[in-house]
Order: sequence, then structure tokens, then C-alpha cells
Amino acid sequence: MAGLELLSDQGYRVDGRRPTELRKIRGRMGVFAQADGSAYIEQGNTKALAVVYGPHQIRGARSKALHDKATVNCQYSMATFSTGERKRRPHGDRKSTEMTLHLKQTFEAAILTQLYPQSQIDIYVQILQADGGNYCACVNAATLAVIDAGIPMRDYVCACSTGFVEDTPLTDLSYIEESAGGPQVAMAVLPKSQQIALLEMNARLHEDHLEKVVEAAVKACQDVYTVLDRVVREHVQEVTALAGE
Repeated sequence: MAGLELLSDQGYRVDGRRPTELRKIRGRMGVFAQADGSAYIEQGNTKALAVVYGPHQIRGARSKALHDKATVNCQYSMATFSTGERKRRPHGDRKSTEMTLHLKQTFEAAILTQLYPQSQIDIYVQILQADGGNYCACVNAATLAVIDAGIPMRDYVCACSTGFVEDTPLTDLSYIEESAGGPQVAMAVLPKSQQIALLEMNARLHEDHLEKVVEAAVKACQDVYTVLDRVVREHVQEVTALAGE
């Protein structure tokens, strides 16, 4: 990516956005009738699908059941056609395993698991098209799917990626911006309390800049929350109108 200017002298990014401007986010809930909850989200050209089953009885060995709360089971995968590279992406590859673990940690922090002892909640997410911010798109899609399933959470979980270029934080990174290297932060936040559910950094960043990057990431997650909340409210209105017919 040598020679690529990520931020112009006028303060615009490669795709014409301002540094803290999000890509266009579109979301839909209830896309699969067979699941307890489901959602589809687009963040720019990144497209993610989330499906939720449960709470239900633990499948397999009963000894895995937690007596005081539900077990959250997550699986992250990428469709073989999600990137330009046509290679097989097994569920067990290192990146998918890492993303699966992050999702599990994120949603264990948000779902009120103590309401469903000795049960299991399954969250499956898949990237249909990858163009940066894959983990964040999956978190946002899964949040909508969990809400669609009627599973209580402490708060929405909203995620956004943030990079740092020329002393300036860039929020909601595209694939080109991610590929350019440099420090990047993926953050999942519970927006009302501003609690951080997950923070992952992929490169070293001087501590003098950390506060600025974290602040930009939290603000971006608040902006994501505004969009997700609107999607939920529109879905509720739609469902209510259909029920009234």
C-alpha cells in the first residue's frame, strides 16, 4: 500500500468520507422464519448475516450446562465468495476461531444469561461480503438477531473499528484502510453505560494517542447505536402493523 494517501490534505479519506464519518449502515431483522432471531446488516460493502437459536436445552453432554446461567455458543465464518480470493475457509481456521472467541466474550458481557440457567443460546454469524470491519459488522448483526429472538440484554452491543493515520483517528475502516497497516482498534461498547465489552488492538500505538483513538471509537459506537435503534423501532412498527391487520 506504499504511496496510497489515506487522508488527503483537505481531510478526506479514499472513499470521500471525513475521518469520523461511518459508512452507510442498513439493517433488517427477521430475515429467517425458521430461526428464533435473525438479522442482516450492511456496513458499506461489508455484509453480514446473524442467526440466533435459543434459549434451549443444552445439546450433547448435560455436564456442560452451567447451573446459574446460560451458555453462550458462538460461531463465526466467512462465505467462500466473501472476498476476491476464492479459497476455502474452514470454520476451524485461526482467524475464525479468534473471531468466534471474541463474539462469545462480547455477548456473554451483554446477554442476561442468569435468566436462563442450564440452557444454551446459539449465535451464528457469517460474512457474506468482506470489505473491512468484519468483526464489527458481525457484532452489530448479532445484536439485532438477539433482540429479534426476544433475549434480554443489558444494552445493545455496538461495534466499530478505528485506525490512526497522520495523528488523526479514522473510524469504520474499509478494506483498503485496514490493508494499509498501521494501528487499528476493534471495539464493542454497551452505549448507554459506555462500558467496553471488547477492545482489540492489532499493532502498537503510543499511549499519548490511545485516549484520542478510544474516544473516537466510543463516539463511532454511539453513532452505530443510533442506526441499530432505528432499525429495531422500524421492525417493531412493521410487526405491530402486520399483527393488527
